[in-house]
Amino acid sequence: MPTKEREPFASLVLYHLFKWSFVSPVLHTYFRGRIYGAEKVPQSGALIAVCNHASDFDPPILSNCLRRPVSYMAKEELFKVPLFKQGIKLYGAYPVKRGASDRSAIRAAMKALENGWIAGIFLDGTRSKNGKVNNPKLGAALIAAKTQVPLIPVSLWGTEKILSKGSFIPKPVPITIRIGDVIEPPRSTKKEELQVVTNKCAEIINQMHSLGR
Repeated sequence: MPTKEREPFASLVLYHLFKWSFVSPVLHTYFRGRIYGAEKVPQSGALIAVCNHASDFDPPILSNCLRRPVSYMAKEELFKVPLFKQGIKLYGAYPVKRGASDRSAIRAAMKALENGWIAGIFLDGTRSKNGKVNNPKLGAALIAAKTQVPLIPVSLWGTEKILSKGSFIPKPVPITIRIGDVIEPPRSTKKEELQVVTNKCAEIINQMHSLGR
């Protein structure tokens, strides 16, 4: 299905500006970030990055470590803010209505892949308190099956400790990112095959997460 090898050039420029001026310095100094496996990420072609999720800081950290812009779903209200709307579109965000069906998000992710992006998908679909994948959803595997785009598992360790309850000041906790090997997409959209690939992604992510710092 994908027809483009890379995301739009303007998005790539914005990504590098934001990465090198802010995200990367903060990750490597304030959070003492360690990254393992970045060389495993294909630098062209559509890809689905599947990841655990524990913090609002996860999207920019994940994108920074994959060395390519990553497209994520964002609530529709954000796309009504002038200038901000253009910025997040360039950065790869796509709108999803609150309470909308999964089909809307799946179509949007497939469109991003068609345009050469990495689609970032958190397997649980929501943040977890322990930072691990606890209840993986089949959405990422379904998108992979429909588009025949490979997946790459990523573990973010330590991000659940960045913000404590009621606090707005990020703590300088150590962060470790581990990137696994590329996983082939399911051969069909049959639930059994989607479940096998989903379980494999979750198992690899949790294994990497268990390695800790």
